[in-house]
Amino acid sequence: MQQKKAFSWFAGSLLITSLSVQAADSAAPDAYRADVDRAILPMMEKYNIPGMAVALTVDGKHYFYNYGLAQLSPEKKVTSDTLFELGSISKTFNVTLAAYAAQQNKLALSDRVGKYLPGLADTPFGNLTLINLATHTSGGLPLQVPDDLANEAQLMDYLRAWHSPQGAGQGRSYSNISIGVLGLISARTMGDTYVNLLRDVILPALDMRHTWIDVPQQEMNNYAWGYDKQDKPVRLSSGLLGDEAYGVKSSSADMIRFVDANMHGNGEGSPVRQAVTATHNGYFTTAKYIQDMIWEQYPWPVALQTLIEGNADEMTYNINPVKTITPAVPPRQAVFLNKTGATGGFGAYVAFIPETKTGIVMLANRNYPNTERAQAAWRIFNDVAGHRALSPNSAR
Repeated sequence: MQQKKAFSWFAGSLLITSLSVQAADSAAPDAYRADVDRAILPMMEKYNIPGMAVALTVDGKHYFYNYGLAQLSPEKKVTSDTLFELGSISKTFNVTLAAYAAQQNKLALSDRVGKYLPGLADTPFGNLTLINLATHTSGGLPLQVPDDLANEAQLMDYLRAWHSPQGAGQGRSYSNISIGVLGLISARTMGDTYVNLLRDVILPALDMRHTWIDVPQQEMNNYAWGYDKQDKPVRLSSGLLGDEAYGVKSSSADMIRFVDANMHGNGEGSPVRQAVTATHNGYFTTAKYIQDMIWEQYPWPVALQTLIEGNADEMTYNINPVKTITPAVPPRQAVFLNKTGATGGFGAYVAFIPETKTGIVMLANRNYPNTERAQAAWRIFNDVAGHRALSPNSAR
């Protein structure tokens, strides 16, 4: 009843906070609000989402659209500083650390896992390359770490005994295990913990000052509550490899800066920003998209149905065939890159198109279908493109 009451309040009052952090086109500072509302509001109502923070970047200008509640009782409104759990979007920071470690000559992404974890040498898992870990191309690792694995020693025993059902490296199998192990390896080669390296090296270089794995006490007031299928308030309880695979919490204000770093890097700037760009190399083709280091890359323009199929459950829960791209495709501009993420009470989505200098962040405190997120973003991008085509002042 509490959830229904709160959402009725939201739908009835349409309490929407919209602002632009940077000065937008002075003639129309809220040019995209109707486009975002049209995509977001019906989706929130359909899936009973208590609150969402949406951010757009268009030609380097940021627009924030905040909806509903970060907490139902007592009521607390969503803002652009509200912290949401990113779920698997956290993996994009993991591969950024790996690319940074490679840039610092601490590891080589073409190396086999067994070089860095000698206890796994000459095993199917040990024969995977670090790129296999960064692209989900293990050939059959399960999505989740088995519940009976309580520590790293047990994890190594499990991986030592693992055998790929399709042959190591011969299929895309979305897995928290493979990307989690990549984080372990990257951190060890850098001589620190994964949490410390993100906090002290990666995030500051991206001007992300309010993004955390372990949310500090002074930031807890900004941490939203997620809501599960029973409408109970929940937050993440991280397990083995959780920090590396799905543990980051962030705001739309910080994440839109991350999107800009992904779009505008071009291999330039600080070493960390160069590493961000390196994660856009394309290593494998699937039936729907090119698999970069975690990012999923579609040619732009992309048909909506292709985007829906690429974000469908079949791509997450099945082993999908892949073909190796040799040499890897370097970062391109005319592409649509996206990543979804979810935890028990949160659903997140990030997408961007470097060629059009357009990107979006969508953070929600309820998990809802990935396909719905992709459709909403696609429609907003196309509406934004329509506005820009009519504006003589728009950058191209």
